[in-house]
Amino acid sequence: MKINPSPSFSIDLTVESTLDRPALERIITDTEGVSALAEGAGSPFRFVVYARDDTHQEEIIQALEKTEGTQVLSADEITFRSHIGGKIETLNKMDLAAPGAMSIAYTPGVGRVCMSINEDVARADKLTIKNNMVAIVSDGTAVLGLGDIGPEAAMPVMEGKAMLFKGFGGVDAFPICLDTKDPEEIIKTVKLLAPTFGGINLEDISAPRCFEIEERLKAELDIPVFHDDQHGTAVVSLAALFNALKITGKKMEELKVIVNGVGAAGIACSKIFMEAGVQNIVGFDRTGAIYRGRTEKMNVAKDWFAEHTNPNNEQGTLSESMHGADLFLGVSAPGCITAEDVKNMAPDPIIFAMANPIPEIMPEEALPHARIMATGRSDYPNQINNVLCFPGIFKGALRCRSSGISEGMKVAAAHAIANLIPDDKLCEEYIIPSVFDEGVAEAVADAVERVAREEGLARDVIDDSTLYKLR
Repeated sequence: MKINPSPSFSIDLTVESTLDRPALERIITDTEGVSALAEGAGSPFRFVVYARDDTHQEEIIQALEKTEGTQVLSADEITFRSHIGGKIETLNKMDLAAPGAMSIAYTPGVGRVCMSINEDVARADKLTIKNNMVAIVSDGTAVLGLGDIGPEAAMPVMEGKAMLFKGFGGVDAFPICLDTKDPEEIIKTVKLLAPTFGGINLEDISAPRCFEIEERLKAELDIPVFHDDQHGTAVVSLAALFNALKITGKKMEELKVIVNGVGAAGIACSKIFMEAGVQNIVGFDRTGAIYRGRTEKMNVAKDWFAEHTNPNNEQGTLSESMHGADLFLGVSAPGCITAEDVKNMAPDPIIFAMANPIPEIMPEEALPHARIMATGRSDYPNQINNVLCFPGIFKGALRCRSSGISEGMKVAAAHAIANLIPDDKLCEEYIIPSVFDEGVAEAVADAVERVAREEGLARDVIDDSTLYKLR
């Protein structure tokens, strides 16, 4: 199945030609490329062109070069060019050339601040970067659907995550990719790093190891620990479900939910759905239905899932279980379900097909039969994207020095995201806010902080002025 041209495969082209710009654009269009940006009145022409993949990129370049009177002077792969030298940097907040700055920022003045923290370690939350700094920790074993590609190859994703933290939530974050797959070594290393950070965001660690790593770190650290692949997906999916139910009139406790993909995200989504009131969830992995008594290709996480879901102990195929289901949630692989499966669901079916880049079923196939359709893609309505969640969750948790992130805080974050869409704007194509809605992170942070205080997880926050005001 062909996917649409995307900025992720964009090319910066400089083309010299005897043809005019419209003629060159027609050549690009004929190769199914998308001319997203054009500059200059005459030759040489500059185009930014979106392609589907690297093969399609080459087809576009060759089509231009085969045209008489046309020469491609340069062709830059924009995604790779944008990664040269990495995507993030550190910046000084003080001008070291200012009078006395060296003595204040470093020796001898810094020693006074060190001893102040030595007297009361809580002051580190105000007097160091810990105040607003999250560690993005990965071992590179489950990267973006690419799988186990190692810590070095995982770094571009973690850098991108740091950009999202800062750009959408104002939270500083730094990537830390570990050269070990041993859960004990990961846990030990993160605990040793913890004094530097206000929170830990675990990222792209394969299941079932990720469950143990997160649970241990949550128990053994007094700062927020959050595995975004699990809980970010879960929170945003729940937000979308809240609004989908407003449209369909269905109730949480009456839903039959099919979850395809019982890994980190699938289990977390199921848990938060149950926390919100869902009672009938049937999960599927590559082997089939997860049910009580299954022994083939099980693990500790799937054993828990078998005991707490599938109340009727269904053991049929995915297609069979789709009959009468209200919601299909896919966190698995492309093409897992068909239009016929959607047609066999209960009236007003809801489809959350979140495999990337190609979902479990394309919207074009599902929508003739589905009432509501959401994917993980940005080129269709209703993108379920974790960036709606994690910057605000950490912003709220750091703001009140929360010792953790509870289920209540996650559900509150989902409500906050859902409630950003007013009732008069809510519709089948708009059940979730855009990632560029400036109000998202603040709304989530406020909700998270409120629940942290209600649940007793928030701690006293030192008034900045007490640390420097003499009178």
